[in-house]
Amino acid sequence: MAINRTTMCLYRSLCLVTLTLIAVDALAQNAVLRGYVRDSEDGQPLQGVNVILRNDGDALLGAASDRDGFFAISGIPPGRYYLTGSFVGYRVHRDTLDLALDEIRTYNFDIVYGEGMELDELLVEAEQEAAGVAGLTGGLQSITPREIALIPSPDLSGDLASYLTALPGVIATGDQGGQLFIRGGEPTQNQVLMDGMVIYQPFHLIGFYSAFPSSILNVTDVYAGGFGAEYGGRLSSVIDISTRNGNKRRMAGEFSVAPFISAGLIEGPIVPNHLSVLFSGRYSVIDQGAARIVDAPLPYDFNDQFGKIHADFSQNSQASISALRSFDRGIIGALDEAQADSIKNQVTWENQAIGGRYIMLPTQIPVQAEILMSMSRIENLFGPEVEPSRTSRAQEINAAANVTHFTGAMDISWGLYFRFSQLKSELGGLFQEVSEDTEYVSETGGYVKLDLTVGNNLHLEPGLRVASFPSKGNTYVEPRLRAVYNIGIHQVSVAGGLYHQEIVGLTDRRDAGDVFTAWTSSPIGGVPQARHALVGYQVQPTSWLRVAVESFYKSLQHLSIAEWSAFPRFTTRLQPANGNVIGLDSRLEFTTGPFYGFINYGYSKVQYQAQQSEIQYWFGSSEYEFSPQHDRRHQLNALGSLTLAGFTLNTRWQFGSGLPFSEALGFDEFILLHGPTDLFEHPGQTRVLYSYPYGGRLPTYHRLDVSLERGFELTRNTTLTLLASGTNTYDRTNLFYIDLFTLERLDQLPFIPAVGLKLEF
Repeated sequence: MAINRTTMCLYRSLCLVTLTLIAVDALAQNAVLRGYVRDSEDGQPLQGVNVILRNDGDALLGAASDRDGFFAISGIPPGRYYLTGSFVGYRVHRDTLDLALDEIRTYNFDIVYGEGMELDELLVEAEQEAAGVAGLTGGLQSITPREIALIPSPDLSGDLASYLTALPGVIATGDQGGQLFIRGGEPTQNQVLMDGMVIYQPFHLIGFYSAFPSSILNVTDVYAGGFGAEYGGRLSSVIDISTRNGNKRRMAGEFSVAPFISAGLIEGPIVPNHLSVLFSGRYSVIDQGAARIVDAPLPYDFNDQFGKIHADFSQNSQASISALRSFDRGIIGALDEAQADSIKNQVTWENQAIGGRYIMLPTQIPVQAEILMSMSRIENLFGPEVEPSRTSRAQEINAAANVTHFTGAMDISWGLYFRFSQLKSELGGLFQEVSEDTEYVSETGGYVKLDLTVGNNLHLEPGLRVASFPSKGNTYVEPRLRAVYNIGIHQVSVAGGLYHQEIVGLTDRRDAGDVFTAWTSSPIGGVPQARHALVGYQVQPTSWLRVAVESFYKSLQHLSIAEWSAFPRFTTRLQPANGNVIGLDSRLEFTTGPFYGFINYGYSKVQYQAQQSEIQYWFGSSEYEFSPQHDRRHQLNALGSLTLAGFTLNTRWQFGSGLPFSEALGFDEFILLHGPTDLFEHPGQTRVLYSYPYGGRLPTYHRLDVSLERGFELTRNTTLTLLASGTNTYDRTNLFYIDLFTLERLDQLPFIPAVGLKLEF
């Protein structure tokens, strides 16, 4: 809902007074213990470490470390405590601490990988822990490189995209296209963050790959909906990625080669134990590899580079600088060698992002403060690289500050942010009206979120976000709520909230496959908004079986979609639309001995209701309802991973029901008469004769991928891994693209056998 400026000022003043009182009150609390937990081998932060305090009376307090390895235990009565830090696969860390009244102690420690691990009971159970591998907890699923390694891949570098497409509720355009739709949302409605930097279009044209190789990843949180007040600016989902720090103990690296991509990573200390660097680079080798295996042109070229510098200034402060670049170029619709030389359907995009992050633990107050600054940019081109027929550019500058107070009864987080965006598009070319637009969009606001546990079973995260768009003169209040209830082997979760998105991405909806996106702002007075509601249930009846089910509903209003036209013209002229998404995601996960597997099934229904005055001349009404291009009703993913005698066999089968598309019934030539017209000199403009918008369905999509790998220890610190894989093993012909102006068809990748190797040191 919108609020006036006076109400906004009053709200901010109340928040400031409340937070000031909380901070003052926190000074009178009992002791606070906080710090960072790291791996002793390389200095990496460890998430999920149980830090437990016991005294002589067996009083028990504890917390789990987050993605930065940070933990905080507040409200500790003064006295002597016995500390243990435990994590699966690591030796238990033990110490004795004497804590005084009002003391704020920073305690950092390393834990050693190896035998001697114990499982300590943690009474205060964090939501992040409960998510586990199944991860259907209020829309949240957490991913680590360990999970990514389970997905069959044509190479050994591993990639986040492979695992994302195996999640329930995630729809992909297939092994080509580079687009992900999450629970009814469009690709441009997904917020992708990497170390706090916005990444506009992070997925490569070949669907196995994104700009995020698993070797640089720490933890990725995927919110398919119902995300908390700390996130904003997108309607559908959040993919929040944190990257690894470079090894602070010694130099290390890895190199891999395969028919699709070659990759390398190098990391190490600049100042041992304090300052490290990590650099990763990947480059496609499709022309020399996969294209020769299938003996057909695969006109794609992509690469990505990532670098990070991380510094520990003291036990209370650290900082990092991250930078990412990714590049994609491909020819859409090229079917043979002659057409491969044509660049009229060439699409190109390039991402660039750089950002800094500073974390501080003030010595006198029990808070953690974070400052983020970043700049992100994307450029999309369609057509010849020198004189493209369409271009779109977007650039964003982002600054944010986040603070968490540890009060004992609850954790209170709040933050402020500012964003400034420049959007530019030039849309012209054959059969198109030339259109040039440049827009400037600003957004500012803040949020407050509480994190509290009621009793031993109920975990609550209520929040409130205020988003103001000065460039549009609108301000919105967005309430949010996440809750998890644990009792024995059962878990129930709910999440919901209100969300707004000012910047929208437009695609050409008339094609059965689209890869060019133009960025623009929403119409004045019509900022798109969404309401989310999620309810989930998990049960783990045995140690080897877990079942998770989650239903969801999204109400979408003030959507801005490109106008519908009979002419082959791409435009940023918009028409309003509303939508509804309803669905159910389920997951069956099992582990027994050397075998791990899961089966994901997702059902969803996406409906848009659009309005356009011109459409009444086609269908008799200015309003029409349709299922958009990502309305996949049924989706199934089955994965199995077996490790025996040093070999690891991974298999994955995926199935998707047909996606909607607009069928072309034929073509004609349209002539606008202005007096006498010579039809021999003015034949007119080509026009497509459509059936009802998105009235057809593409064939079903399914394929089987298999990989087998084996590692060999060459020396104590050097390992060589060999891979044999098959993509689309039974050679299913899946449709990728139809150009409705020419009826040209392009299929997904055929069966591609591959071998690869990776050297780690």
